[in-house]
Amino acid sequence: MFLVPAVILGVVLGLLLGGRLGRLADLELRAWWLFFAAIGLQLIAFPSPIFPVDLPQGLSTALSIASYVCLVAVTALNLRLPGMAIAGLGMLANLAAILANGGHMPALPGAIREAGLTHHGVYNNSVAEASPRLSWLVDRWAAPDWILFGNVFSVGDVMLAIGVAVLVCAAMGAGLRGRSPATEPAA
Repeated sequence: MFLVPAVILGVVLGLLLGGRLGRLADLELRAWWLFFAAIGLQLIAFPSPIFPVDLPQGLSTALSIASYVCLVAVTALNLRLPGMAIAGLGMLANLAAILANGGHMPALPGAIREAGLTHHGVYNNSVAEASPRLSWLVDRWAAPDWILFGNVFSVGDVMLAIGVAVLVCAAMGAGLRGRSPATEPAA
Protein backbone atom coordinates (compact mmCIF):
# COMPACT_ATOMS: atom_id res chain seq x y z
CA MET A 1 0.00 0.00 0.00
CA PHE A 2 3.00 2.29 0.10
CA LEU A 3 2.40 3.14 -3.56
CA VAL A 4 -0.71 5.14 -2.66
CA PRO A 5 1.39 8.12 -1.45
CA ALA A 6 3.58 7.83 -4.59
CA VAL A 7 0.51 8.02 -6.85
CA ILE A 8 -0.85 10.98 -4.85
CA LEU A 9 2.53 12.73 -5.11
CA GLY A 10 2.60 12.08 -8.87
CA VAL A 11 -0.90 13.54 -9.27
CA VAL A 12 -0.10 16.63 -7.20
CA LEU A 13 3.17 17.25 -9.07
CA GLY A 14 1.43 16.58 -12.37
CA LEU A 15 -1.23 19.18 -11.61
CA LEU A 16 1.35 21.70 -10.38
CA LEU A 17 3.35 21.22 -13.58
CA GLY A 18 0.34 21.76 -15.85
CA GLY A 19 -0.75 18.18 -16.41
CA ARG A 20 -4.34 17.03 -16.62
CA LEU A 21 -5.79 14.21 -14.56
CA GLY A 22 -7.88 13.04 -17.51
CA ARG A 23 -4.74 12.19 -19.48
CA LEU A 24 -4.07 9.26 -17.14
CA ALA A 25 -6.82 7.42 -19.03
CA ASP A 26 -4.65 7.65 -22.17
CA LEU A 27 -1.73 5.79 -20.58
CA GLU A 28 -0.98 2.78 -22.79
CA LEU A 29 0.41 0.15 -20.46
CA ARG A 30 1.43 -3.04 -22.25
CA ALA A 31 0.32 -6.28 -20.55
CA TRP A 32 -1.48 -4.23 -17.86
CA TRP A 33 -3.22 -7.38 -16.68
CA LEU A 34 0.11 -8.60 -15.23
CA PHE A 35 -0.06 -5.77 -12.69
CA PHE A 36 -3.48 -6.97 -11.54
CA ALA A 37 -2.29 -10.59 -11.55
CA ALA A 38 0.54 -9.53 -9.20
CA ILE A 39 -1.92 -7.83 -6.85
CA GLY A 40 -4.15 -10.91 -6.92
CA LEU A 41 -1.23 -13.20 -6.10
CA GLN A 42 -0.27 -10.96 -3.16
CA LEU A 43 -3.85 -10.94 -1.86
CA ILE A 44 -3.97 -14.74 -2.00
CA ALA A 45 -0.46 -15.21 -0.58
CA PHE A 46 -1.02 -13.27 2.61
CA PRO A 47 -4.07 -13.27 4.89
CA SER A 48 -6.23 -10.18 4.61
CA PRO A 49 -9.88 -9.23 5.06
CA ILE A 50 -10.27 -9.84 1.29
CA PHE A 51 -8.80 -13.37 1.40
CA PRO A 52 -8.63 -14.47 5.04
CA VAL A 53 -7.15 -17.92 4.33
CA ASP A 54 -3.79 -18.68 5.91
CA LEU A 55 -1.76 -20.65 3.32
CA PRO A 56 1.30 -22.76 4.14
CA GLN A 57 4.41 -20.57 4.29
CA GLY A 58 6.09 -22.24 1.28
CA LEU A 59 3.05 -21.63 -0.92
CA SER A 60 2.75 -18.02 0.28
CA THR A 61 6.42 -17.43 -0.53
CA ALA A 62 6.07 -18.97 -3.99
CA LEU A 63 2.99 -16.83 -4.77
CA SER A 64 4.78 -13.72 -3.53
CA ILE A 65 7.81 -14.37 -5.75
CA ALA A 66 5.46 -15.12 -8.68
CA SER A 67 3.88 -11.69 -8.09
CA TYR A 68 7.33 -10.10 -8.44
CA VAL A 69 7.86 -12.03 -11.69
CA CYS A 70 4.61 -10.48 -13.00
CA LEU A 71 5.72 -7.00 -11.91
CA VAL A 72 9.18 -7.34 -13.46
CA ALA A 73 7.58 -8.56 -16.71
CA VAL A 74 5.10 -5.66 -16.92
CA THR A 75 7.95 -3.27 -16.15
CA ALA A 76 10.20 -4.74 -18.84
CA LEU A 77 7.38 -4.49 -21.39
CA ASN A 78 6.84 -0.82 -20.53
CA LEU A 79 10.38 0.54 -20.17
CA ARG A 80 9.54 3.16 -22.82
CA LEU A 81 7.40 4.99 -20.26
CA PRO A 82 9.04 7.71 -18.14
CA GLY A 83 9.74 6.50 -14.61
CA MET A 84 9.31 2.82 -15.41
CA ALA A 85 13.06 2.07 -15.41
CA ILE A 86 13.42 3.64 -11.96
CA ALA A 87 10.44 1.65 -10.66
CA GLY A 88 11.89 -1.50 -12.21
CA LEU A 89 15.24 -1.01 -10.49
CA GLY A 90 13.40 -0.63 -7.20
CA MET A 91 11.50 -3.86 -7.77
CA LEU A 92 14.70 -5.69 -8.73
CA ALA A 93 16.42 -4.39 -5.58
CA ASN A 94 13.55 -5.66 -3.44
CA LEU A 95 13.48 -8.99 -5.26
CA ALA A 96 17.24 -9.41 -4.79
CA ALA A 97 16.88 -8.85 -1.03
CA ILE A 98 13.94 -11.28 -0.88
CA LEU A 99 15.70 -14.02 -2.83
CA ALA A 100 18.95 -13.60 -0.88
CA ASN A 101 17.07 -14.03 2.40
CA GLY A 102 15.01 -17.16 1.87
CA GLY A 103 12.02 -15.67 0.07
CA HIS A 104 11.11 -12.97 2.60
CA MET A 105 11.96 -9.27 2.79
CA PRO A 106 14.05 -8.74 5.91
CA ALA A 107 13.19 -5.78 8.11
CA LEU A 108 15.68 -4.51 10.63
CA PRO A 109 14.30 -4.89 14.18
CA GLY A 110 15.01 -1.21 14.96
CA ALA A 111 12.94 -0.11 11.97
CA ILE A 112 10.10 -2.40 13.03
CA ARG A 113 10.13 -0.94 16.55
CA GLU A 114 10.35 2.64 15.25
CA ALA A 115 7.34 2.02 12.98
CA GLY A 116 5.33 0.81 15.97
CA LEU A 117 5.02 -2.73 14.61
CA THR A 118 5.22 -5.74 16.88
CA HIS A 119 5.66 -8.77 14.64
CA HIS A 120 8.44 -11.28 15.20
CA GLY A 121 9.36 -13.94 12.70
CA VAL A 122 7.54 -13.94 9.34
CA TYR A 123 4.61 -11.57 8.83
CA ASN A 124 3.20 -11.42 5.29
CA ASN A 125 6.36 -11.25 3.18
CA SER A 126 8.41 -9.55 5.87
CA VAL A 127 10.70 -11.13 8.44
CA ALA A 128 12.45 -9.47 11.37
CA GLU A 129 16.16 -10.01 10.78
CA ALA A 130 19.08 -8.34 12.56
CA SER A 131 21.80 -9.56 10.15
CA PRO A 132 20.29 -10.07 6.70
CA ARG A 133 22.12 -10.74 3.46
CA LEU A 134 22.31 -7.68 1.17
CA SER A 135 21.53 -5.54 4.21
CA TRP A 136 21.64 -2.28 2.23
CA LEU A 137 18.57 -3.45 0.26
CA VAL A 138 16.29 -4.55 3.13
CA ASP A 139 13.51 -2.67 4.93
CA ARG A 140 15.64 -0.48 7.14
CA TRP A 141 13.67 2.69 7.81
CA ALA A 142 10.37 3.44 9.50
CA ALA A 143 7.94 5.52 7.49
CA PRO A 144 6.89 8.83 9.04
CA ASP A 145 3.45 8.80 10.68
CA TRP A 146 2.00 11.09 7.99
CA ILE A 147 2.59 8.52 5.21
CA LEU A 148 -0.61 6.68 4.43
CA PHE A 149 -0.29 2.92 5.12
CA GLY A 150 3.41 3.38 5.90
CA ASN A 151 5.40 0.98 8.00
CA VAL A 152 8.99 0.08 7.08
CA PHE A 153 10.68 0.63 3.74
CA SER A 154 13.82 -0.05 1.73
CA VAL A 155 15.96 1.62 -0.92
CA GLY A 156 14.02 -0.40 -3.49
CA ASP A 157 10.73 0.96 -2.12
CA VAL A 158 12.05 4.53 -2.48
CA MET A 159 13.13 3.90 -6.08
CA LEU A 160 9.80 2.23 -6.86
CA ALA A 161 7.86 5.16 -5.37
CA ILE A 162 9.92 7.72 -7.30
CA GLY A 163 9.39 5.78 -10.52
CA VAL A 164 5.63 5.59 -9.96
CA ALA A 165 5.41 9.31 -9.15
CA VAL A 166 7.36 10.16 -12.33
CA LEU A 167 5.18 7.79 -14.38
CA VAL A 168 1.94 9.36 -13.10
CA CYS A 169 3.23 12.90 -13.52
CA ALA A 170 4.45 12.24 -17.07
CA ALA A 171 1.24 10.40 -18.02
CA MET A 172 -0.68 13.53 -17.00
CA GLY A 173 1.29 15.46 -19.60
CA ALA A 174 3.11 17.57 -17.04
CA GLY A 175 5.96 19.74 -18.18
CA LEU A 176 8.01 22.65 -17.02
CA ARG A 177 6.28 25.88 -17.98
CA GLY A 178 9.36 28.04 -18.33
CA ARG A 179 9.86 30.10 -21.46
CA SER A 180 12.87 29.60 -23.64
CA PRO A 181 14.49 32.67 -25.26
CA ALA A 182 13.02 31.61 -28.64
CA THR A 183 9.48 31.96 -27.29
CA GLU A 184 9.93 35.25 -25.43
CA PRO A 185 7.78 38.04 -26.87
CA ALA A 186 9.71 40.77 -28.69
CA ALA A 187 10.20 43.95 -26.70
